[in-house]
Amino acid sequence: MLDKTGIAKRIAKEVKDGYYVNLGIGIPTLVANYVRDDIEVEFQSENGVLGMGPFPFEGEEDADIINAGKQTITTLKGASFFDSSLSFSMIRGKHVDLTILGAMEVAENGDIANWKIPGKMVKGMGGAMDLVASAENIIVAMMHTNRAGDSKLLKRCTLPLTGVGCVTKIVTNLAVLEVVQGGFQLLERAPGVSIEEIQEATLGNLIIEGEIPEMAI
Repeated sequence: MLDKTGIAKRIAKEVKDGYYVNLGIGIPTLVANYVRDDIEVEFQSENGVLGMGPFPFEGEEDADIINAGKQTITTLKGASFFDSSLSFSMIRGKHVDLTILGAMEVAENGDIANWKIPGKMVKGMGGAMDLVASAENIIVAMMHTNRAGDSKLLKRCTLPLTGVGCVTKIVTNLAVLEVVQGGFQLLERAPGVSIEEIQEATLGNLIIEGEIPEMAI
């Protein structure tokens, strides 16, 4: 079973040379720390940063350089800063190759709910709606179940939707899954996790074909 760092490390393997990548709040922000050194990747944040680096070491933070989640970040050589209208033009113009988001629920048809729990105060959806409406490659990083032990991979989302039919792949603490016609196709198992455990934790239709390898981190 993976922790949050393990999820981020596995997703980092999906990042290819030359990609422009948007990282959502939570686990996705960790991905920048684990991208291979031999490839060039531009991380974009919707508050107007292109060229984000890994998180700063303690004591080296600059409070003026933050991501969309208001976390202090570092920037790489050649990084640029711009207003949010230009940032969202980049997103809506489909210039982002990969979007990595957290989620509270994902449905077997690729719907995602990641912004609101009814009855709880939130500041708003932020840039998530634009990201899921424009991106063609969306990977979700999340735990397979919630704190109560209930599955977050469902037949239909029960929470207000952020986007419809947009998720392509999901990496959880238990598995790597791809959203395909008919449900969640199991691609990899987390270390030490059985197929039976994944089945038990998945309410949506789980498609299992052939031998399912253990993921390499």
